[in-house]
Amino acid sequence: MQRQTSRDKPNLRGRTVVITRPAGTASALARRVRALGGIPLLLPGLSLRGLADAADARDGLRTALMAELIVFTSPAAVRHAAALGPLQTTATVLAVGQGTARALRRHGVGAPLAPQRQDSEGLLEHPVLHDLRGRRVALIGAPGGRGVLRGQLAARGARLHELHVYRRVPPRLDRRHVEALRQLPASARVLLSSAEALHNLQRALPAAAWKRLCTATAVASSERLAEAAHAAGFARIVTAASALSADLLAAAVSAP
Repeated sequence: MQRQTSRDKPNLRGRTVVITRPAGTASALARRVRALGGIPLLLPGLSLRGLADAADARDGLRTALMAELIVFTSPAAVRHAAALGPLQTTATVLAVGQGTARALRRHGVGAPLAPQRQDSEGLLEHPVLHDLRGRRVALIGAPGGRGVLRGQLAARGARLHELHVYRRVPPRLDRRHVEALRQLPASARVLLSSAEALHNLQRALPAAAWKRLCTATAVASSERLAEAAHAAGFARIVTAASALSADLLAAAVSAP
């Protein structure tokens, strides 16, 4: 049997990898791309902002932490909530995905529950959320989104308290982003983990830059997002196991 050397390990072989995560949140992923031999290109599809009335949000957080069940919708929800105050609670805490669970552990929540399937539908399959009649449930995140959790938690009888601790806004793209896309090789990979970010980029970029981006291979974090990428104009799409960095990069490496 042939021994595998470092040269044989899967890598990105100098490919450009477009990272569409929110502005200011992609540095760790960019480092992982470089470690795999790739060239990261930051193209944020979203910007994350705190709320104007922090005092009101702080009061809302204190109420949310007294619920029986608390659901955090993203790592950003955890970070912005923790900026308002300690996340100390006796509630059962759930996270939409493993990235959110890791963020909760970093902020002192010892054993958050998270699904193997890294999305809202996966979380809703958790037995803890099956029968919520009369139970106090806090949903912590941002306004907008698909509303799957909001609708299903209410439909299952929860006494729902929804707390917004941040907001998502379109990114600020400039000439540097557009120029980088004009030089984008067709061998590039575009990492997609948010339909909202995908649509923001489609609206914000000049038509020629968007068309160039669509010549690359889209790496979508779910089947739903793969369908959105196809509808937006991508012809070559691979689907990752989840939105986790490791899964997105594994799909990017293995894509033809």
